[in-house]
Amino acid sequence: MVTLGIIGAGRIGKVHTESICNYVRNARIKTVADPYMSEETRTWLLKMGVGGTCADYHEILNDPEIDAVLICSSTNTHSEISLEAIAAGKHVFCEKPIDHDLGRIKKVLTALEGSGLKYQVGFNRRHDHNFAAVKKAITDGKVGDVHIIKITSRDPEPPSAEYAAVSGGMFLDMTIHDFDMVRFLAGCEAEEIYTQAAVLVDPAIGEAGDVDTAVITMKMENGAIAVIDNSRRAAYGYDQRAEVFGSLGMAATANDTPSTVVLSNAEGVTGEKPLYFFLERYMQSFATEVRGFVDAIENDTDTAVGARDGLMPVLMGIAAKKSLDEHRPVKLSEIEF
Repeated sequence: MVTLGIIGAGRIGKVHTESICNYVRNARIKTVADPYMSEETRTWLLKMGVGGTCADYHEILNDPEIDAVLICSSTNTHSEISLEAIAAGKHVFCEKPIDHDLGRIKKVLTALEGSGLKYQVGFNRRHDHNFAAVKKAITDGKVGDVHIIKITSRDPEPPSAEYAAVSGGMFLDMTIHDFDMVRFLAGCEAEEIYTQAAVLVDPAIGEAGDVDTAVITMKMENGAIAVIDNSRRAAYGYDQRAEVFGSLGMAATANDTPSTVVLSNAEGVTGEKPLYFFLERYMQSFATEVRGFVDAIENDTDTAVGARDGLMPVLMGIAAKKSLDEHRPVKLSEIEF
């Protein structure tokens, strides 16, 4: 049994708490820390079976009974808490991204060298049943040599302009998941990235210095071509699809829906819209990724998504933004690290 502490009791912290308590049998949560811990959250945690709460996360880091921490706090704290947790001898599960600053990510990578500690980054979509099945088709040789990868990722509603202004930009906030998915499906790194983007959803997002619609093309090390298309608003719901085309065939996913019912009548043929947003769409994947993290601790194996996997999508996001700003393809080798 692995004893966990969770740092951050906001939306994603509660998602992990619920999934661990309900679906991860070889782990228990001893303490949840949040400087803004409310009585409502304390009551909810008690109902989930978590009795330990505190405002200062250092209580978790200083607790010898806690084997590992989940960092679910705000993005700007991820690398700092990672470094403190590593220094305290704790295994770390860190929500994406480790940081937006490459230098701070490098400090985390350096701190992990020779530590013997497990470090996993929360790119949960790798653990989704649909995308995992596409990956299996590739690794089983069913697709052959990969030629084209297409990722569609569109949110049901745009974020506020205030959020857009502090999020690090769409490429490091939203597309970062898609960059990781391209690497996952291709099995290699991107060599070159080219971006076209615009503000087509909400002018306030543009006024905040961000974009809300983009198409990003990539040349991969294995010769494949990858395409990501993003939008901050799809009127029909959360659109999450992937297609991999190769020399022997194609593997593609459809959106998850509340049911597979298709109604056919005189008015037409209709089906259900996609599940609304990431909590509905990806809840199973949150449990699966933490189960893998706990298994890696117990069995002393590599984590599924290590610290370097946390670095590469940030490099890709920076390259995508540079491409947009400079109106040209950008090689990843141009981004200094």
